[in-house]
Amino acid sequence: MKIETQCLHEGYTPKNGEPRVVPIVQSTTYCFDSTEHIAALFDMPTEFMYSRFANPTVDAVEKKIAALEGGVGALATSSGQAASLLSILNICKAGDSFISASTIYGGTVNLFAVTLKRFGIECIFVNPDACEEELQKAFKPNTKAVFGETIANPALTVFDIEKFAKFAHKNKVPLIVDNTFATPILCRPFEWGADIVVHSTTKYMDGHALQVGGVIVDSGNFDWTNGDFPEFTTPDDSYHGVVYTKEFGKLAYIIKARMQLMRDLGCYPAAHSAFLLNLGLETLPLRMKQYCDNATQVAQFLCTSDKIESVKYPGLKDSPQKELVAKYLPDGTSGVISFVIKGGRETAVKFMDGLKLASKVVHVADIRTCVLHPASATHRQLTDEQLIACGINAGLIRFSVGLENVNDIIADIKQALEQI
Repeated sequence: MKIETQCLHEGYTPKNGEPRVVPIVQSTTYCFDSTEHIAALFDMPTEFMYSRFANPTVDAVEKKIAALEGGVGALATSSGQAASLLSILNICKAGDSFISASTIYGGTVNLFAVTLKRFGIECIFVNPDACEEELQKAFKPNTKAVFGETIANPALTVFDIEKFAKFAHKNKVPLIVDNTFATPILCRPFEWGADIVVHSTTKYMDGHALQVGGVIVDSGNFDWTNGDFPEFTTPDDSYHGVVYTKEFGKLAYIIKARMQLMRDLGCYPAAHSAFLLNLGLETLPLRMKQYCDNATQVAQFLCTSDKIESVKYPGLKDSPQKELVAKYLPDGTSGVISFVIKGGRETAVKFMDGLKLASKVVHVADIRTCVLHPASATHRQLTDEQLIACGINAGLIRFSVGLENVNDIIADIKQALEQI
């Protein structure tokens, strides 16, 4: 099936007389006829036994997302941050390190640089434009993975997936890619060599600001038996001595994440959240096309205003990353734009307050146009000098273009600009 059809039909196929729509199975518990049956499930978890591990509604959505990304399996989580956390913890332990592009989402930077450091796991940040020689200098004997974002939030830089995949595989470690902004509609990282994909499903996949969620997708392609990952190839004492690569083959990574980490951390989404996410997935191809079309027109308009200092949108024809866009994102670069208003913080705030249609919210990638001024919100504790030091202009606006008529979006921006 083509991806548009997969969005509607993958993950759940009703049998004779069953509901057409994925049903909400609102139960934590499943009944069995014998103790032997339950025991068998702990040897081979092929059925539902407890909703901290798996749930039929969530399972349908996991299968759909795995199909969309071209993976062998997926694990839904309660947030995108939880997906990023588990993707690393499934590979790294105290004393290990991993490499990450420095341009990733600020919340993930804090997770990697502060919280995981407390766990004894080191994150080594690298410039995504670094050459292979510079990347190799960052690699250590205890490095276990490489991480990046297809389209960085809010830097909007495009990640060279193939380059980093070759670097990771040269060093016998997997590449993990956060594909939140692109979604599998615009880019499928597995096709460029990535091994694991994560998403914040809160964003475009849901699209309606209804539920917080995340997902990890396993390509099934990485060789965990290469000698550097004994936790996959030796008995797991916490799970009756199972050897994941021996018992589950290509599903070793995602099964280990579910039966080891999800068991212990319990960050699994509710059935109703998965039901709402599935509704968003069904219209994802249509929405992503319109987001990209609208954002391109809005970005082009912003470039014509003498009150705008700069516009950053990878989809613009003169984008410095146009070659990477042509390679990885030929059908569009999402609906998020960053632009800097002349005059700094005060002028940016005046522009924000002048908007009437756009929603001033701490969110992005919604069906409604969303806008945020980082200097007044997520980075308000920093002075203008400190903002510059971390690459954020005090006049920077993050503008997430929605699905309203594009002329209405532009008219709203225009009238707000006229007030400054």
